[in-house]
Amino acid sequence: MIRRRSRRVRSLAPNYVILILLVVFSLGPLLVLLSNSLKSPGEVGRNPLGLPREGLAWRNYVEAWRQGDYAVTIRNSLIVSLSTIVGVCLISGLAAFALAKLNLPGADALTMYFLVGTSLPAQLFLVPLYFIWARLHLVDNLLGVIIIYWAVYSPFAAFLLRSYMVSIPSDFEDAARVDGASEWQVFSRIIVPLTWPGFLTAGLVVGLWAWNEFLFAVTFLHRPEVMTVTTSYYNFAGRYGRDWGLTSAAAIIMIFPVVALFLALQRRFIEGLTEGGLKT
Repeated sequence: MIRRRSRRVRSLAPNYVILILLVVFSLGPLLVLLSNSLKSPGEVGRNPLGLPREGLAWRNYVEAWRQGDYAVTIRNSLIVSLSTIVGVCLISGLAAFALAKLNLPGADALTMYFLVGTSLPAQLFLVPLYFIWARLHLVDNLLGVIIIYWAVYSPFAAFLLRSYMVSIPSDFEDAARVDGASEWQVFSRIIVPLTWPGFLTAGLVVGLWAWNEFLFAVTFLHRPEVMTVTTSYYNFAGRYGRDWGLTSAAAIIMIFPVVALFLALQRRFIEGLTEGGLKT
C-alpha cells in the first residue's frame, strides 16, 4: 500500500512541478505589482522585485484614486460593462435561438460567419468606424462605445449560446407552441431558463472584456468625464518619468473589481464553459 502511494506520488511529481510553475508565472506579476504599490518611488527603483522594506506607502492608493479620477472612470466602466452585458445577452440570445431552433435557411453559414467574426482584428475597421461615429455624434459618448461592444462581442456570445440551445429537446418548445405560446414566449419562458448557465458565462466573459477594453475606449472617448477605467492610466504618464509606486497602486485599483468578480463566480464560470463545450 505504501509502495503504491509512493509510486503514485512519483508519477504525479512532474504534474505538480508544472502546476507550480504555472501558478508562479500567473501570480508572480500580480504579487510584484502589489508589492510595488506599497513602496515609495525611490524604493521601487532600488528594490523593484522585493518586498517593501521602508514601510507601507498606503498613500499611493489615496493619491492614485484622486489623480486617476477613479470615482468617475469606475462609474463609467460600470455603465459600459453592465449595458454591454445586457445588450449582448439579448442580441446574441435571440440570434442563437433563431439559429438553433427556427430552422432558418443558411443557419450553418451564419454560424460560421459568427465564428469568423470573433477572429477579425478590430484595427481593420477602426478608421472608417471613427469617421462614421463622428458624423453620428457618437464620439465622446458612452453609447457609441457600448454599441461597438455589442457588435464586437455578440458573435462570440451567439456562438456560445447556440451550443447550449441545440441540446435542448424540441418537445419543450412544441408543447409551448401547442398551448398557444408565441416565439418570444418560447424564448423567454422556455429557452432562457434552460440555458441560464450559458447566459451567465457569456455575460461574465463579455463584462470582463468590456471592463478591460482599451483600444476603442481610448479612440472614441477623449473628454475626462466620459473616460473609462482603462484610460485612467494616461493620468499617471509624466513627460520625463513616472511614479511606478503610484502607477502600481492605480493598476491594483483597476483590476480589483475584476478579480473579485471572477473569484466570486469562478465555479459557475468554469461549469458554464465546460457544459457549453460538451454540448456543441
